[in-house]
Amino acid sequence: MSVLQPVEDLYGIKYDVRVINGFTNNSSLPLVIWCSSGDSDLGGRALQEGDDFSWSLTTTNFFWESSNSSNFLCTVKWDAKRKRFYAFNVPRDSSRCYNPFRKCSWLVKEDGFYFSNDEVNWKKDFSWF
Repeated sequence: MSVLQPVEDLYGIKYDVRVINGFTNNSSLPLVIWCSSGDSDLGGRALQEGDDFSWSLTTTNFFWESSNSSNFLCTVKWDAKRKRFYAFNVPRDSSRCYNPFRKCSWLVKEDGFYFSNDEVNWKKDFSWF
């Protein structure tokens, strides 16, 4: 007996992406973030401690369409620190974020960038430098 896949799997999969300011004492200096994809500029935000920048995206399953529109590159700046990273990258994140929640979350802290697909278990992915 074959099992039908959800309709969204035929046309694309929706993911929620969230970047959270996890600094513990930066109320006077916000975390500045700017994100864009191949065809979408989400603009910039100044995040105070605990604030977040969230959006949704849908990946495509059609081989003739570019997946660049689903890859979101963000520039994050705090004080003298500056880092560019992919908040969502199809080859990397389509499987690790594909869970019941379909969530890719980032917690930006003083010592680096932490990833979670459930916002309970956080794992450090990389440092600022």
